Amino acid sequence: MSDKQKNLIVRAIVGALFVVVMVAGFLSPHAMVALFALITGLTIWEFTGLVNQRGRVAVNRFITTVAGVYFFLTVAAIRMGITSNFVIFVPYLLTIVYLFISELYLKQEDPINDWAYTMLSQLYIAVPFSMLNVLAFDRPSTGAVVHYDMLLPLCVFVFLWINDTGAYCSGSLFGKHKLFPRISPGKSWEGCIGGGILVVIVAGVIGYHANAGLQPSQLSVAGWAGLGLVVVVFGTWGDLVESLFKRTLGIKDSGKILPGHGGMLDRFDSSLMAIPAAVVYLYTLQLLA
Repeated sequence: MSDKQKNLIVRAIVGALFVVVMVAGFLSPHAMVALFALITGLTIWEFTGLVNQRGRVAVNRFITTVAGVYFFLTVAAIRMGITSNFVIFVPYLLTIVYLFISELYLKQEDPINDWAYTMLSQLYIAVPFSMLNVLAFDRPSTGAVVHYDMLLPLCVFVFLWINDTGAYCSGSLFGKHKLFPRISPGKSWEGCIGGGILVVIVAGVIGYHANAGLQPSQLSVAGWAGLGLVVVVFGTWGDLVESLFKRTLGIKDSGKILPGHGGMLDRFDSSLMAIPAAVVYLYTLQLLA
């Protein structure tokens, strides 16, 4: 068996296990929170490790990672109805203030870089993952019991997986026009369009079945199709953003934690743009309703 075949088998096994873990994580609200608190921490740890390899950068990896995980758990606690007191954010704010003030005493060569990358880890990773709690937990203003909806957040990832598969197949068969050759020469317009069409069809099917039961979904079939399109567009941008990040650092993969799939950023790059876009889309529909 050649090395290429071995790598393909390893990639397939890891990919299948990844999907199983992700789907299983959404079956329970507490499992979902625990899983993505871990994912948030691992991703920020990976990100800060990469930027610290640049000259004149020295981000405090441990405190920055703890801050990001705490922010995720804080949003989860509020959305789950565990607390409604925003004083829970105070430790996070104090941590951010500490990370700024500490640069006064560390005598780093370029503290602006440290501040910039520290805050980027929060805005780029912690905030998007925290928005999964907004998708998953519906907290009524009347004080009613919080409702957990695993379908919406799970489908964001399902749409991204389907888009990757559809884009790869259609791009391999019909790809001629490069989407963004400066950053990602492998992507084509034909692949993106093919993946998008497949996702919109699957989203429509999911929407139809979600509205066929006794308790209809908060989205219509058209609403689900729109969500699929939003996830595809912003997921593609998320992929390109991470590609630009890696090109800037001069690396191929963000890490090696997932054999055959790279690092955490490689695996979740699309979702870091798709998740907040999905939240904005849903709230926009509510405002227009």
